[in-house]
Amino acid sequence: MVYHSSFVEEEGITKACGCPLLPLKSHIKGPAPVSEQDRTDIVDEAITFFRANVFFTNFPIKSPADKLLIYLTFYINVALKRLEGCRTLAVGTKAIINLGLEDIPVPGEAGFPFPGLFSLPSSQEEAELFRNYLKQVREETSGRLLSVAYRANGTPNKWWLAFAKRKFINVVLL
Repeated sequence: MVYHSSFVEEEGITKACGCPLLPLKSHIKGPAPVSEQDRTDIVDEAITFFRANVFFTNFPIKSPADKLLIYLTFYINVALKRLEGCRTLAVGTKAIINLGLEDIPVPGEAGFPFPGLFSLPSSQEEAELFRNYLKQVREETSGRLLSVAYRANGTPNKWWLAFAKRKFINVVLL
């Protein structure tokens, strides 16, 4: 059974490309609303559920937040693949920063991993809003992922990096 997002209420949440711009516990500047520090956000859910959800080849969508959970699970998978050969936290941080500097495609652009998952942007402003949100949520996910993928002494956590070998819903990013 797939773990779904607990963010099913959509009242007062802005959307872009059919994706809710959910609040984040983040200090990173971006379009996401700020969440309270003691509440679980979508990044917490994605990291918590990653090791279970990565085994599934199908992911039925029950709410729009599940779309974001799918995207973040895929992003965590890509990030773990980048961290796979990094033997220290410093090298891993450098690899994650380089991943964050790459262009972030939005639906309708070449390189977007899930063409049918999100709707196409209706305007250039919506595309930029969604791109900026994805950039912010990816940066936040990267920072929190480093804290679980590496131990306090800076060595890799094999119980996390072993999941780099898995393909999430049979999608491979070339």
